[in-house]
Amino acid sequence: MGVKLKERPKGSGVWWIFINHNGKRKAKKIGKDKRTATEAARKIEARLTLGEWDIEKETVKQPTFNECAKLWLSMPHDWKESTRDSYAVNLKNHVLPCFSKTPINEILRKDLKAFFDKKYAEGLNVGTLKLIRAPINGVFSFAVESEHIESNPLRDFSLKYKRKKFEIDPLTEPETILLLEQAKVFLGGAYYPVILTAVRTGMRIGEIQALKWDDIDFEKRQIEVRRSYRNYRLTDTKNHKSRHVDMTPHLTETLKAHQTAQKRAALKAGKPFSEFVFTGTRDEMLNRISYQNALNRCSKKAGLRHVGAHSLRHSYATIRLMKGHNIGDVSYQLGHSSIKITYDVYAHWLPGQFKSEVDDLDQMQPDATQAQPKKEAI
Repeated sequence: MGVKLKERPKGSGVWWIFINHNGKRKAKKIGKDKRTATEAARKIEARLTLGEWDIEKETVKQPTFNECAKLWLSMPHDWKESTRDSYAVNLKNHVLPCFSKTPINEILRKDLKAFFDKKYAEGLNVGTLKLIRAPINGVFSFAVESEHIESNPLRDFSLKYKRKKFEIDPLTEPETILLLEQAKVFLGGAYYPVILTAVRTGMRIGEIQALKWDDIDFEKRQIEVRRSYRNYRLTDTKNHKSRHVDMTPHLTETLKAHQTAQKRAALKAGKPFSEFVFTGTRDEMLNRISYQNALNRCSKKAGLRHVGAHSLRHSYATIRLMKGHNIGDVSYQLGHSSIKITYDVYAHWLPGQFKSEVDDLDQMQPDATQAQPKKEAI
């Protein structure tokens, strides 16, 4: 038997009463008046001692999943801002529509199993489901520590789903040429430098948005990819490492001309020269929606299927690999954390590239230095 008074979360000034009686637990939120909370706890403990307080009959309101989630997110954590944003977005888009108003103690393991089954049936892959599970697990762990629930229903919960085959539909080399030809004339070629950069470097759209002139070494024909733009803020790259991406001679000259044009436009408008390589008409940085609209217009004019921003990254990789370029270098230029990722995504684009090496097997000759097989005795 016990009645405890605790501040949850610590430092918030909000006081809760936690009751543990005959193996059953209840929690009650009192408010920000510690004196009132202390008096309430004393009265409940006295009634428990006299046997006048039935924990089964008392209606103690448990916090909802949404209330626990808000408290958990508001507490100090050793997270990056991008991690906090990811948790908040996944909770808002996937979890809260289902569990927002449900008391935290009424969400059972079978409910979570049904939730993830539904999400998988809707087409989400295992990787996305893991991203959704992470903040749910955090909320339930917080609820356990706050003594709202006995145990975490996600404990030892595994997502036993088959990984869906990752399919990409990149542009071929001739299709890429058609797209670039249309980009040269669309809006006077305003989007040609950025589309060319995507096709010739394989950089992610967030990395292209965050690219600054200081990141470009025209003499070495290199771009240092240091940061990305995600969730309306600059952050580091996806694998948290910088890398050097090589530029082709044509891309180098195109970006030099783009820099000159950008300086002239800033001077004419009486505005300072932007530190970002690609800017929008109204924004300091390239607007992703405007960029995609430009791709849509150019691909339609070229008679191509829909081309997404990420499709150009895949096109860069597959064109290089089908030309027989070193997969290790392609992997590095793409910024993959390991070459295994590159193999997993693009391995099926390699068949037939190494037939000449396989053909060498027919050229094997016996080693004259080795002993000849002994003749059997007659």
